[in-house]
Amino acid sequence: MATVWLIRHGESEANSGLPTDDQVNIKLTEKGHQQARQIAVYIEQQPSLIVTSPFLRTKQTAQPSIERFASTPHIEWQVQEFNYLATARRKNTTLAQRIPMADEYWQRYDPFYVDGDGAESFAEMVSRVNNLKKQIQNLDEGFVVVFTHGMFMRAFLWSLLFNDIEASVEGMQQVRILLDLFKIPNGAILKLFNRNQEIWMNGVQTSHLVNLTALSNVD
Repeated sequence: MATVWLIRHGESEANSGLPTDDQVNIKLTEKGHQQARQIAVYIEQQPSLIVTSPFLRTKQTAQPSIERFASTPHIEWQVQEFNYLATARRKNTTLAQRIPMADEYWQRYDPFYVDGDGAESFAEMVSRVNNLKKQIQNLDEGFVVVFTHGMFMRAFLWSLLFNDIEASVEGMQQVRILLDLFKIPNGAILKLFNRNQEIWMNGVQTSHLVNLTALSNVD
């Protein structure tokens, strides 16, 4: 049996309300770095693999764990956040300023719409979610920790609960409902088990984040 932990990155500058530019290079706040250290302490068993997304905030969150388990290999997977806004539109904007842009995007309910350079379609994100499922299903054993992102984790969770996400209007509507109703705090851990290519979930863990409250749930 393989064990996989999906871990949301620590609090980022975007989560804290600061203006940011492109998705790739958003940094952690000091609180986010503290959450990263708490995650590293919570991981008692040495992982067989440490995974990050290509985005800086997951790499920074993973760094204390990489240093603690120095002999464990670490690689990138395409588990980055769903980036549906063009880089030029989100340049030097806060989360609050991006809310109208996000509403405009979701109201289109077009799974193949791309907002511009630096953005991806809903269909592309669905493909990445499905690819992660296959990667986990192909693990026969080991303990893999994957540092990823909140919206991507919730889309993945939907695919587990309802077997799949369709790149369709209905699929977008369903995922949007989950995004509105279910939150995954910064630093939270979604624990998964793969047995005979069936993925089982063991809940979302937050008890390791003592005395810290994650205030934001997107980006």
